[in-house]
Amino acid sequence: MSLSSSFLKSAVFIAAFSIYSPLVQAQRLSDKQLDQLTETYFLHSAELLKEMIAVKNDAAIPEHVEANIAYAQRVFSDRGFSIEMLETSGIPLMLATYEPKRAKRTLLTYLHVDGQAVDLSKWLQPDPYEVVLKKPTAEGGYATVAWSDLSENYDPDLRFFGRSTSDDKGPLAMFLAAWDALTSVKKLPEYSIKMIVDFEEEQGSPSLPEAVTLYKDKLTADAMLIFDGPRHVSNLPTLTFGARGIATVTLETFGPKLAQHSGHYGNYAPNPALMLAQALASMKDERGRVLIKGFYDNINITAEEKALLEAVPDDEEAIQQRLGIARPDAVGGSYQESIQYPSLNIRGLRSAWVGAEVRTIVPATALAEIDIRLVPEVDPDRLIALVRSHLEAQGFVVLDDRAPTDEERAQHSKLIRMQSSISYQAFRTPFDSEVSVWLSEIMKRSFDESLVSVRMSGGSIPISPFVDGLGIDAVTIPTVNADNNQHSPNENLRVQNLKDGLRTLIAVLSAESY
Repeated sequence: MSLSSSFLKSAVFIAAFSIYSPLVQAQRLSDKQLDQLTETYFLHSAELLKEMIAVKNDAAIPEHVEANIAYAQRVFSDRGFSIEMLETSGIPLMLATYEPKRAKRTLLTYLHVDGQAVDLSKWLQPDPYEVVLKKPTAEGGYATVAWSDLSENYDPDLRFFGRSTSDDKGPLAMFLAAWDALTSVKKLPEYSIKMIVDFEEEQGSPSLPEAVTLYKDKLTADAMLIFDGPRHVSNLPTLTFGARGIATVTLETFGPKLAQHSGHYGNYAPNPALMLAQALASMKDERGRVLIKGFYDNINITAEEKALLEAVPDDEEAIQQRLGIARPDAVGGSYQESIQYPSLNIRGLRSAWVGAEVRTIVPATALAEIDIRLVPEVDPDRLIALVRSHLEAQGFVVLDDRAPTDEERAQHSKLIRMQSSISYQAFRTPFDSEVSVWLSEIMKRSFDESLVSVRMSGGSIPISPFVDGLGIDAVTIPTVNADNNQHSPNENLRVQNLKDGLRTLIAVLSAESY
């Protein structure tokens, strides 16, 4: 499919939303006002980004968490939000509430301020928590430029480099700058906002499901908006109507009780690394399809749903070239179709030593870390049970999160330790829901470009506890560039994406309630 035909198809599907919606209400801001506010508050959004990135935010470091809680409390309370900390058995969440008079709707919104850890040796700047402005070079790299270039030598492809510039403090800077812009013209939202700020999303948000249960009455809303994630790779305005959930499995196999000399015991002591490799290889075929019986049960993509997936303007050849692969796995017929299925991914392997530390031994253990991306049609407990049954069918005695006893070692030749955890389920909102149509109309009015509507993102965000627990629809408004290196060294945010994100949030926050 050509890119132009994909864009046309996408536009057709978006236009079709109008049959479900009432007449489009008048905008509270004119196009000229939207342009002016975006330009006027762009530099303000950049300064906010620089300020908040300086607040270190590794969710695994308590001091960082405390600093980000204090920062979030300050910036929201300074803007008139009432603040409440939702205490849990772990790190609390923050609820910031704005309630105008005569509000007819309440929108629950979500973003997180924590970030992944940093490896200083791999960052091309002295401090990942100090934003550096860079421009692309002819050689394919980036060169540092002066901060003043944002106004004096504006280039849409300049980038802000720093941890969490895209995931997820960039969207926070956009939100706060949009709020300040609308305050200046007395056009704050007509609807109530309940903003959830998460301080441990990068750790799987373990306290979030508990908080939704404990504070259900406080979180009641008509719908939910999520400010997280990248736009489509085309960098066109994007809305995402769902996200996969995530569960994890850890597998450990056992050889000799202690690592043994491979000359003395090779060919005699069973090698746990080989044992684990064989177990993992039995789970998938050579084209990446899961062989575990029943893993794809209940996934039935209709012709109409396939048409929606095909409307997303993906360039499959470009995706494969960017990834450096000769062909994709064969789970789905396209990138979009592939992420409608649950995945079984080996995210890490470890046994003995390698490289400069390599030793001629038979290892004592081998370890595999697996993540399972979930879709709404599957039960995560069932998938984990299927993995266990598959291992048992391969001849393993499965141990529940414990090492084998000497007696078990003597009785069983194939022992495997299995740990599992379910972080959260997937969610998916219909394209024709009220909040979906409302947001689609706003995006179409705010940008002259085609709107990309993504049925479900491949990544995971902790939204299903809200969707399931509160009985509401949820839509993600992604704003950052897809090539932002999130979770990796040299994370960045494209300058024009900051500006477009600011425009998006000004438009959403100033729109008449649906």
